[in-house]
Amino acid sequence: MNVVNKPNIGISCGDLNGIGIELIIKTFSDNRVLDQCTPVIFASNKVVNFYRKSIPEINFNYQHAKELSRLNNKQVNVFNCWEEEVTITPGQLNETGGMYAIKSLRAATEALKQNHIQGLVTAPINKKNIQTAEFNFTGHTPFLKKFFNVNDVVMMLCSGNFRVALVTEHLPVREVAQQITRETILNKLSILHQSLIRDFGIEKPKIAVLGLNPHAGDEGLIGKEEEEIIKPAIKEAKYNMIVTGPFSSDAFFARRYHERFDAVLAMYHDQGLIPFKALAIGEGVNFTAGLPVVRTSPDHGTAFDISGKNKADASSFFAAVFECIDIIRRRNDYEENRKNPLRKMTSEVLANAEDEKIEEQ
Repeated sequence: MNVVNKPNIGISCGDLNGIGIELIIKTFSDNRVLDQCTPVIFASNKVVNFYRKSIPEINFNYQHAKELSRLNNKQVNVFNCWEEEVTITPGQLNETGGMYAIKSLRAATEALKQNHIQGLVTAPINKKNIQTAEFNFTGHTPFLKKFFNVNDVVMMLCSGNFRVALVTEHLPVREVAQQITRETILNKLSILHQSLIRDFGIEKPKIAVLGLNPHAGDEGLIGKEEEEIIKPAIKEAKYNMIVTGPFSSDAFFARRYHERFDAVLAMYHDQGLIPFKALAIGEGVNFTAGLPVVRTSPDHGTAFDISGKNKADASSFFAAVFECIDIIRRRNDYEENRKNPLRKMTSEVLANAEDEKIEEQ
C-alpha cells in the first residue's frame, strides 16, 4: 500500500504535563487506525511508558523507530526526540513541559518537510511556557507559517460539513479592528476558497462572511468597518468565488445559516470559535489551510486540570487524525485530476450516466 492510501502520520506530543500523550495512547490503541495510516509519535519511549501506566485498562503497543526511513507500517512507531531523563509532573505548567513540546514539534515538522511523514497531527501546547528567544510564536499556526515560508495561512475549525475560518487569530480584542483590512479579508477568502476546493473536494464552495460589529454594524450606526471595509472586500471577491455577507454573527448561528454554506469566515477568534465549539460538541478539528503540507489538531487545549487522571476524551484527537488522512487523499485526487483532466471528465460522464439511469428507474 502506498503512502497516499496509507500515509505516515506524525504526531507531536504537546506539553508533557498536559493530556496530549494520554490522547495519543487512547487514539492509537484502536488497531483499526493502523489500517488507515502509519502513526509516528515524536516524543520518547519513557514519556509514553509513563502515561501508559495511568491507563491500565488500555492495551497499547508500539515499536521504537530508530530511523524514519524504516518505519513499521503495521504498528505504532515512537521516534525518540531526546534520550535524557525528563521529570513529568502532570497538571503543572512549567518550563520543562514547554521545552520538550517544542523539541517534539520541531522534529515532527522537519520530518514533514523531508516527506518522512505525509501529515502532522499536533497535540495541545500551552502558549505561555513555549516562549523562548528561539521560539517566539503564539501557537502552532504562526510557527508553521514561518517554518514552511508561506505568505499567509488560515486557521480553520472543521466538524463534518461545518467549517469556520478566522481572519485574525490570537489577538487581544482591542487590536482586532485595526487588523481588519480589505486586503486581509480578500487574502483569507482566497486561501479559504482554494482550500475548500483542494482539501475538501468542493468544486464550487459557498462562503459566508460575518461582520465585525454587533448587528453587522447596522448600516454604519454601530461601527463603520462593514460599510467601508468588509462589504467592498466581499463585492470584489464575488468576481472569483461565491461569497455572501456580512452577516450578524449572533443571528447567523442562532438561525443555523451556517448549514447553507461550505464555510464561514469570522473576523476574530471568539466570534467564530465559541459557536463552533458549542455546536461541534467535542469533535472539532483545527486545520491550517494554505500550507504546502497537511496539519490538523484537536480543537481544545492542554487541560492541565485532568492531566494524568485518565479523564481525557480522545474524540477530537481521533477526528483530527482521520481528517488529516482524508485531506491527504483529497489533495492527491485534486492533483491527479489536474494532471489528467481526461480522468476527471470520464468520472463526470460516468456519474451523469448513473444519475440518468436512476431517473429512468
